[in-house]
Amino acid sequence: MSVFALAVDLGGTKIEAALVDPSGVLLAGSRFRAPTGRASSSDQLAASADSVVAQALEALPDGAALVGVGIGSAGPIAVDRGLVSPLNLPSWRDFPLRDHIAALVASLRGTAVPTILRMDGECITLAEHWVGAGQGVDNLMGMVVSTGIGGGLILGGMAVAGPTGNAGHIGHIEVGGFDEACLCGGTGCVEAVASGPNTARWARSQGWVGETGEDLAASYAAGDEIAITAVRRSARAIGQAIASATALVDLEVVAVGGGFSHVAPDLLDYVREAIAKRAPFPFVAKVRVIPSGLSGEGPLIGAAALVHRADFVA
Repeated sequence: MSVFALAVDLGGTKIEAALVDPSGVLLAGSRFRAPTGRASSSDQLAASADSVVAQALEALPDGAALVGVGIGSAGPIAVDRGLVSPLNLPSWRDFPLRDHIAALVASLRGTAVPTILRMDGECITLAEHWVGAGQGVDNLMGMVVSTGIGGGLILGGMAVAGPTGNAGHIGHIEVGGFDEACLCGGTGCVEAVASGPNTARWARSQGWVGETGEDLAASYAAGDEIAITAVRRSARAIGQAIASATALVDLEVVAVGGGFSHVAPDLLDYVREAIAKRAPFPFVAKVRVIPSGLSGEGPLIGAAALVHRADFVA
């Protein structure tokens, strides 16, 4: 009998759900997406979650078993209570997403299944370790550079969530030489500097006339000096954050993905340049920064890993 995990990924602009098999492959026709966004009300967010979960479950083949639900959410979260408070979704503060989805699945399927919530960065890291660029690496950080910046850790071969579930939240490491105010209350957090929207915002403050990360990528490719400076500035912040994280936990590899990580073909080269300045500390400078080995399916694969790879989840 074939078995599947229901994977759910909640982010700042969308929520997705899909069925994933024990080898990390999404079932064709089971992936569904609905919008989220800063302006969404709590009811709108809940309706989007309900919609994608119900549609994905409808795709479960006859005779197949649903063995669990894995949920990856933008942080912060409260893992012990199953609550989410995504920084970029202000209408959800301490929303009981785990129990909400568990109840919906039980109602639709007629039986309850294990439902596990972790931060989306941890899910990305689990996916990289399972089927992506981090296979065989025991000390790994997965990093997402997109609407926000997130991350997760595998240390000593085990995913590390921490007591609240927020370990690895690299987006809120403060980096030197930057003074942007962050929604978390910090100053100079790497997310406030280097996420797609914040990089575009800084570029506009310098006279660039575009709007989005996609516009910035086009301007960069065309040789626009402001766009080039903006990308290099963001890469420096990312590199400083990775170096700081490596100094703390002695990382071997950082796999970087997310939509804005593709803003320029040499973004990661600039990131590596920033890390190379730590050459007097070889254990920091040795960290390898590589592109994600996953497609856009990575967050869902990682959420499914909470079920299919539970032995790696603390």
